[in-house]
Amino acid sequence: MANAYHASIEGAQHGAKSLPQFLDYAKAAGAAGAQPSNYMLNNGKGGFLKAKEIRETFESRGMRLDGISSHCPFWVHTSAWTGTKSGNPFIAPDVAKLPADKIEKWHETYLLKLMDLAAELGVKSMPMFWGVAFGWELATGYPWGFWGGGGFDLLKEGQERFVKKTAKLRKHANELGIKLCHEIHPGTAAMCADDFLMLVKICDNDPCLAVNADPSHCWEGESWESRFLKVGPYIYAAHVKNFVIRPGFPLRAMEPNWPRRAMQFTDLGSGDLNMQRYVELLLAVGYKDRYCKLHGCASAPLVVEAESAHKELDFCSADGIGYVAKNLCFPQAAGSFEEGMGA
Repeated sequence: MANAYHASIEGAQHGAKSLPQFLDYAKAAGAAGAQPSNYMLNNGKGGFLKAKEIRETFESRGMRLDGISSHCPFWVHTSAWTGTKSGNPFIAPDVAKLPADKIEKWHETYLLKLMDLAAELGVKSMPMFWGVAFGWELATGYPWGFWGGGGFDLLKEGQERFVKKTAKLRKHANELGIKLCHEIHPGTAAMCADDFLMLVKICDNDPCLAVNADPSHCWEGESWESRFLKVGPYIYAAHVKNFVIRPGFPLRAMEPNWPRRAMQFTDLGSGDLNMQRYVELLLAVGYKDRYCKLHGCASAPLVVEAESAHKELDFCSADGIGYVAKNLCFPQAAGSFEEGMGA
């Protein structure tokens, strides 16, 4: 019986590798597919590799193309208006020097072309996250200073801003049949399930608004189970990642050093989350069936994003691929285990 899932890997953390190098690494680690970052598809001349070249690179290695990780350009597009420099590592130096509105426009054009490439490749779910459309005050999750008062309402302003700034991207995604899979994440336009459902509401139930499930960002009160049950019907992509919370350390502190932080990403087997229960819940909310129907395939990817402040990245990610392949890829139950009792 075929497995419901197959092991895959996300490419953003492996950006030092070219696309062929990344696929060779993923294949050697036991992955059946891969989710390259948008940067791996750049041609070095201001455009993208040809779809034919990308397709042949995957086919020559017997690998599945499991989406395009496009978190960085989407986040910059919706955050540039704030004037933040925190997205500069994701921006070409000549673009980073432009005014905020020009940076936003550049990324809008880039993302429209990226979606065209995705459609040509048959990629219909794009893992990403929307940027800080509501401003950094709301991104703190705590109303200090105030979010509303005489003559201003930051929440309402943010809602109007999000709808307007994302309109062209959403329209193009719908024209191409692409799901823009927001990774619910601190410091984005939707930091919890209710935030995401608000985005859907203010955009009149836009069908391109979807979710990339990732349980490693559920570390401030909302459990992964409550989050993904709420947004279950919108899940069209899924990452597999684990973390640990160090008791007694502040979750919100100006600590740039990862090994000293309270929340740390880990290898998949030793974090605080139960990965088995997580992928079972994804089955229960229909992720596998939804993804396979959208792409006309038999199994859905579980995309490894194993990171560690202490373990070398390639080692940790390869270990994660092995963990997924061995422990999380299994045949889906066709019915209740009770059905055969007493037969």
